[in-house]
Amino acid sequence: MEIKIDNLTGAEVIDLVGAHLHGMTLNSPPESIHALNLDQLRKPEITFWSAWKGKELLGCGALKELGDQHGEIKSMRTSSSHLRKGVARRLLEHIIEEAKQRGYHRLSLETGSMDAFIPARTLYASFGFQYCQPFSEYIEDPNSLFMTMEL
Repeated sequence: MEIKIDNLTGAEVIDLVGAHLHGMTLNSPPESIHALNLDQLRKPEITFWSAWKGKELLGCGALKELGDQHGEIKSMRTSSSHLRKGVARRLLEHIIEEAKQRGYHRLSLETGSMDAFIPARTLYASFGFQYCQPFSEYIEDPNSLFMTMEL
């Protein structure tokens, strides 16, 4: 698997981000969706990676800088044909390593509270993420759960 910084212009990546956004609408009410669109993912404080096997897109993930010592995981998504093959785990390892190299002391994320998000929450917990209060600009929301880990 090759993980590389992506400029979000390729058709496969655009489609995967679109599928990610659509998936959020199926499981969360509009006011509780915090997934970023293409323009938001291109902001300078966000680094976006795509994972490939040859010319086949496996998944994506992003890291948003919240400050000098705090980052947020965004837009973790595995292509539907590659679910449960370790793609998300490898992307998460990559993002955590990058956060450490940047000198972050904390890495956080927001995810849904519904059953559809159990696999994601289980993955994050397996890496040591723990539930926490809302961070950054998030507010309490029964449809959102917040997780963090010290690096």
